[in-house]
Amino acid sequence: MIRRCTKALRRFRQREDGNASVEFAIVIPAFLMILMSTVELGMINLRHSQLERALDETVRTIRLGTGGDMQHDALRDEICTRSGFIDECGTSLRLEMLRIDPYNWTAIDPTPDCVNRIENVQPVRTFVNGQSNELMFIRACMKFNPIFPTWGLGTNLSKDGDGRVNLIASSAFVQEPR
Repeated sequence: MIRRCTKALRRFRQREDGNASVEFAIVIPAFLMILMSTVELGMINLRHSQLERALDETVRTIRLGTGGDMQHDALRDEICTRSGFIDECGTSLRLEMLRIDPYNWTAIDPTPDCVNRIENVQPVRTFVNGQSNELMFIRACMKFNPIFPTWGLGTNLSKDGDGRVNLIASSAFVQEPR
């Protein structure tokens, strides 16, 4: 009996017909993680480039004076219209615009003002329309849900309490004389 079991075990160890299945089971999770991370990074880059482009185009209309005196909500809606990748724009995009005096420099707060769905809606942090020939700084912060929040790159992204990630775009401009 023992001899027969030993012989069967020896034959089992010498067989090689399951090698491909074992290698596949070990390697496929790594390939899937790389694939999912690539898709996630591609979508982040696409969203960020669209946010940057929409902000630049909107700033151009403000700078040239063709957009009039836009307030926060109108400016946010203009950016949302020009960017096709901002979901729930009213709650996921927040803007701040500051007047900067180049002769009396004060540092800009490095922490962007982003919307957090868990907290109550806050009033606009700072939003000042500039006058002719004034240096202005505008920063847009967009929040979005990652495609794969628990796999690959999605697990390593810095998220808020609601599981959303920040994308920040900023621009500076001088208002043209009217």
